[in-house]
Amino acid sequence: MTKTDVLISGGGVAGLTAAIAFANAGLDVVCVDPQPPITDRDAVGADLRTTAYLQPGNAFLDRIGVWEKVKDIAAPLQIMRIVDASAQTLTLNDFDAADVSDAPFGYNVGNWAMREGLLARIAELPNLSFKPGLATQNVTTRTDLAYVSLSDGSQVTAKLLVGADGRNSAVREALNIGVQKTEFGQAALTFAVNHDAPHENVSTEIHRSGGPFTLVPLPDHGGKPCSAVVWMERAATVQTLLSMDKIAFNAAATERSAGVMGPLALASQRTSWPIISQLADTLYGERTALIAEAAHVVPPIGAQGLNMSLADIETLLDSAVASPSELGGQAMLRRYHQARYNDVRLRKIGVGVLNRMSMQSHPLAQTARRTGTKLLHDVDPIRTSLMRLGIGAG
Repeated sequence: MTKTDVLISGGGVAGLTAAIAFANAGLDVVCVDPQPPITDRDAVGADLRTTAYLQPGNAFLDRIGVWEKVKDIAAPLQIMRIVDASAQTLTLNDFDAADVSDAPFGYNVGNWAMREGLLARIAELPNLSFKPGLATQNVTTRTDLAYVSLSDGSQVTAKLLVGADGRNSAVREALNIGVQKTEFGQAALTFAVNHDAPHENVSTEIHRSGGPFTLVPLPDHGGKPCSAVVWMERAATVQTLLSMDKIAFNAAATERSAGVMGPLALASQRTSWPIISQLADTLYGERTALIAEAAHVVPPIGAQGLNMSLADIETLLDSAVASPSELGGQAMLRRYHQARYNDVRLRKIGVGVLNRMSMQSHPLAQTARRTGTKLLHDVDPIRTSLMRLGIGAG
């Protein structure tokens, strides 16, 4: 039986980040995940999503020694541009980070590349044992320890068990923690594109109906400007898009983008996943904390998802460091829940409302969306407050 201070169940971006954070603080950490991380964008099964690491998340990654591993491949996000393409004339509203900060909103990094950076940092931490290929099978908790059985028959005891094992979390289910779930009837299609026009560090979110089409800056690929795309649409439409040949798909993507970057050319595989909103009834159980998608899921709008997860990790870590003798104890876990739950709940509600607005196809609803976006942009106090809230700066 292996004994450790912290056991992380889940080796995605959030799980690996949590493992590094606790090991960086001097604790012994074990991290397990059924699948080895894929760090090649073109490999089968690669996570083609990208993440915009906003200012607070970027600072936290720097604090734990991760940012230096990926900073040279990160694309800065200086301007967030919202385009409404539901009328004959495009409506453009730019939200410039210079209005609230000397730094960009954040930096965009491909999830496959971030995994490579996380693995490089893990290799520097002798008190962190990462075990890909192993799944959490059984969880039993007591007031003093969590007892976890793994898929190879081995067992681990930990003072703190962290569930970072996704929206269908086995850890959450083992503790009988319920969830509030909303389905939108949408799916998100993710891929990378080349285009002739330089993106100039502008993240562009294009609204029409079905959901936003978002172009996020990436470093040049194949000698041409490159962007990551998240295309949210009705689930049936996404299935049709996945079945298209490359030429037809390029034409469909260019049309949906309203041509803001010129012709788009597919530069990666296409992957998709269903869009839901979900929140656990509580963020903790006996000797256990839930983080990231084990705790909350939101539609991919406004770069909230993983940045909320990084806030989970930082809050949980700070609570542990403040009282090392309480690691995994009821008081520590309650503090974590109280510090995060209301913020998570409000962001879940807000992102859900934005998503429903973006889906609207009725002309009156689209007019209301255009008017509301213009109001948010044109009134300086509202615009700056919204930008500070969005990046988590208060």
